[in-house]
Amino acid sequence: MWKDWFFFSKSQRIGVITLLIIILALIGAKIAIPHLVHPKASKQDNFVQQAMAFEDSLHKQAPQSNYHSYTHYEEQRLHYNSYPKYEKQVLPAPVLSRFNPNEIDSAHFVKLGIKPKIASNILKYRAKGGKFKKAEDFGKVWGITPEQLQTLQPYIDIPPEAAINQAATNIKPKKIDGTLELNSADTTQLQQIRGIGAGYAKRIVAYKKRLGGFASVEQLHEVWGMTPELYDKIAPHFTVNNQLIQKIEINKASVERLKNHPYLNFYKAKAIYELRLTKGKLKGIQELRKLEGIDDVLLGKIEPYLSFQ
Repeated sequence: MWKDWFFFSKSQRIGVITLLIIILALIGAKIAIPHLVHPKASKQDNFVQQAMAFEDSLHKQAPQSNYHSYTHYEEQRLHYNSYPKYEKQVLPAPVLSRFNPNEIDSAHFVKLGIKPKIASNILKYRAKGGKFKKAEDFGKVWGITPEQLQTLQPYIDIPPEAAINQAATNIKPKKIDGTLELNSADTTQLQQIRGIGAGYAKRIVAYKKRLGGFASVEQLHEVWGMTPELYDKIAPHFTVNNQLIQKIEINKASVERLKNHPYLNFYKAKAIYELRLTKGKLKGIQELRKLEGIDDVLLGKIEPYLSFQ
């Protein structure tokens, strides 16, 4: 019968009634709670508010932050540009005066408007015994433009050498058996010593200029092409006056000036320059002992050529 489908036992009726009460209570709670409790910001709302606050703080701090970043950049740039090895060289206006390209130093070349790299190449050419015999020869230097040669040529003053004049008149220097002071002797005087011809005389003078003068006769061993046999033959005919040595003022010299000395290279010159920047004025040769690549042997060789005033 259909009535059997709607028949509930007592316990079933109690369960249905209880379920209905729970459902009605939940519906009532859902309606009433929003009116009884103050609304709270959701986690998402909190995140949005925090993000907006952080963005506002960035805008407020941006000018100061940019200032400090710019200041730091400027300090780094100025420190980088203060070091000579990386400094972008801007040549001053040329100061023209009469000059002998066989004698002047790199600073004088730069003063004439010649780039430091070209000046360095000229010094290397001279150190190997190269000579400019006439003004036109200066135009053969790599980097010297025709316009620059035209500007400088009226100021080039290359006096004729005594040796050239003697060769033109077929007169040979008279040989002597005495002694010569090595630092004051020129090519003509050097050829008066038996065993020294024009070629060796030029090499000795060229090396003497690179050194700044000979500190001992034994340094003749370092002249290019010098053989033990020739050294033994000519050494007894020379003396050395150390007072004639042209010294490097180590507390003022640039890296270029230091590295041009035969006993120093760029890295040793740079190390000495940086030590001076760190410690201030250097007072003695022993302060160089701590530098890498400078041992007691090198210190003994370079000491006669350094002034610590």
